[in-house]
Amino acid sequence: MKPVAARQGIISLKIKDAVSLYNAYMPFLKHGGLFAPSEHVYALGDEVVLLVTLAEETERLSVVGKVVWISPAGAQGNRAAGIGIHFNESSDAEAARSRIENILAGTLNSERPTNTM
Repeated sequence: MKPVAARQGIISLKIKDAVSLYNAYMPFLKHGGLFAPSEHVYALGDEVVLLVTLAEETERLSVVGKVVWISPAGAQGNRAAGIGIHFNESSDAEAARSRIENILAGTLNSERPTNTM
């Protein structure tokens, strides 16, 4: 998973495979969310637009959300620096969550650690 051409407020994210998606997905959030590696400084509650390309898909998902998780550079446990984005309640977010959960079917209840928990 690698952020591409990130700007403050807009994050472009390409997720290369199901393992990377599992590591980034935040199913414990009400509307779903993703962790995005970033060197930019964000504050909790900042609104961002997440442009996501899922593995082997050509269509890019656009989801608006708020920063609810921050892993600073040098975080404990060698965690990647970045932010967790909680999808806003919208049809675009629901469509993204549904596509992500379909890809991750059968692994969502895994005990493997992720980028956030």
